[in-house]
Amino acid sequence: MTKRPNFLFIITDQHRADHLGCGGNPVVRTPNIDGIAAKGTQWDRFYVANPICMPNRASIMTGRMCSAHGARHNGIPLSKDHTTFVELLRDAGYRTGLIGKSHLQSFTGLPATNRYEPAEGMHTPSPLLRDAIKNNRHSPEYDLEVVPKWDQPLAERIDGDFYGFEHVEVAADHADKASGDYLLWARQQRADFDQLVGPENALPDNRIDAPQAWRTAVPEELYSTSWIADRSAAWLRERAGEDAPFFLQMSFPDPHHPFTPPGRYWDMYDPADIDLPDSFGKGDLPPIRAMKAAMEDGSDPRDNQSPFAVTEDEARAIIALTYGMITMIDDAVGRVLKQLEELGLAEDTVVIFTSDHGDYMGDHGLMLKLLLHYQSIIRVPFLWHDPQAEAAGLKNSGLASSIDIAPTILARAGIQAYNGIQGRDLHGSAPPDAVIIEEDSQRQMTGFDRPQRVRTVVTERYRMSLREGEDWDELYDLAADPGETVNLFDHPEGQAARRDLTDIMLRRMIALQDRAPLPAYRA
Repeated sequence: MTKRPNFLFIITDQHRADHLGCGGNPVVRTPNIDGIAAKGTQWDRFYVANPICMPNRASIMTGRMCSAHGARHNGIPLSKDHTTFVELLRDAGYRTGLIGKSHLQSFTGLPATNRYEPAEGMHTPSPLLRDAIKNNRHSPEYDLEVVPKWDQPLAERIDGDFYGFEHVEVAADHADKASGDYLLWARQQRADFDQLVGPENALPDNRIDAPQAWRTAVPEELYSTSWIADRSAAWLRERAGEDAPFFLQMSFPDPHHPFTPPGRYWDMYDPADIDLPDSFGKGDLPPIRAMKAAMEDGSDPRDNQSPFAVTEDEARAIIALTYGMITMIDDAVGRVLKQLEELGLAEDTVVIFTSDHGDYMGDHGLMLKLLLHYQSIIRVPFLWHDPQAEAAGLKNSGLASSIDIAPTILARAGIQAYNGIQGRDLHGSAPPDAVIIEEDSQRQMTGFDRPQRVRTVVTERYRMSLREGEDWDELYDLAADPGETVNLFDHPEGQAARRDLTDIMLRRMIALQDRAPLPAYRA
């Protein structure tokens, strides 16, 4: 039997496709990640299934769209009833490890904003009958990542594996507010660690004045990025000499906001050297106007998870800090890749790099993500280096999706996929004519008076987004307008494309309708 490959699956958080050297960025320094692309294949039209953390991570794990696995937005965990590709790897004899961010379950423990409210004058069903799905994932087994309850390591609170991972060391949350197993470790290293984190404990610095940015007092060696690299290297050392193949997911919470690169990474990039995106200040959609107005009159706090508008100086500062976070990740990746080489594991290990979604990072004058499906948040990096395949520096321009990761890994491992997987093997099939992106929000945000439901179709040339309950939609010609600044949805010259895209979108969504479960009989 041919030796089965190992896998090192590297995933970052909120990292757009063009924030890498190999993605065409002339400023940010990422030589180690670029090296993965130089030795393998880079997909330059790789899209998320959903541009939000929990839903897209669930889609990566299952190879299924959010409308199929049900984790539609943050706050809905991935059900234990849904099979993950990691479970199939473990079933086939792989050692499986997760070190870093999981986010398959909720972090905050805060009450949901979308709840079942009893109606006056009507009989209220019993709690078990208030949802269309009786197992609505509200039981304690879905509270394992809730930060306020994280008083002992996750590994000690689970019975068996965690979505297929037999080994787990998890970092919840982001930047210098990272918590979970990582925080338990950091407190062991320094009894005063809690007095190092957050803006109230930040080091003095008058160089940066931007929302959600502070110079953390956490030293580089105690920052979550370093911990993840160190623990990943240690796990790999334990695998050296074993006969069983392994799958390690090394998952970084950065470069997600808040923007707190530690030590030398804080001022590694000068905001004065940062060019603003071509689309900065452009775009006339209602929420963009509302976010700009809220910034100007001071009514938007800009201190939470919702997207917000920024000034030119704020954008340059935040991008510079984000580049520092990315370079720190690149250095960490380099240390782990070096460990693979030193252990003699590199020649048998497929290395994969991607992110769970992107960030506006100044596009149209906005920061963060959610609700507007510009390329900056829906297109992410995807790199694949297989030392047993001859593919050095190849670029693949075919459309691809986060749901393709699971079947591609399974195919390379020689494992048959489960019924209902919706992605494709990137190496063994032709790209589709379109990809679909889904997004449902739980709460309203600046510029919207209700939670949003958005569905997007992307083809080789166009992006069209339709939303429920609004009187505007979007259509962009990506070839003529790569910055997505001219909305053709209601323009006469866009009507032929609109009709064609509607047909393509419907047919693609039909193809993505769930085929699980299998029938028991012909009935």
